[in-house]
Amino acid sequence: MNAHLQERRDYGFVIGLLTGTCVGAGLAMWLAPRLASELRERMTGSARSLGQRASEQYQQASTRVGEVVGELTRKGRGVRDNVADAVARGAREVARGASEVERHVRRAKSDRVTEAMRRSAADRSRSARHTREEDRQAPAPRD
Repeated sequence: MNAHLQERRDYGFVIGLLTGTCVGAGLAMWLAPRLASELRERMTGSARSLGQRASEQYQQASTRVGEVVGELTRKGRGVRDNVADAVARGAREVARGASEVERHVRRAKSDRVTEAMRRSAADRSRSARHTREEDRQAPAPRD
């Protein structure tokens, strides 16, 4: 956007220069007490010189704008690359964290299954003991 505005300004400057040159040449021819042919030669030389200077200034400005745009592009790419690296590092950290959480969940699940199996075994053992005690306490069946 800035390059577009700079380009407009440059065109405005060049147009103003050319307009001023024409107006100045006309006034000089009208007001000068010299021969018209001599005056025309001087004006033509001045106009050429002014045109060359304007062209040189425009070229310099264009070159500077190109350099600035190139530098900004390089910096923008550097920022983009830095952001991409940071995102990649973050993604790796998230993946590591997810793996760790998954490992803890598996361990907890395994611990719960193991504990449930122990309780079940203990319950069966208690139940078997209780049944044996009831069998001992129960009167013997009569025939």
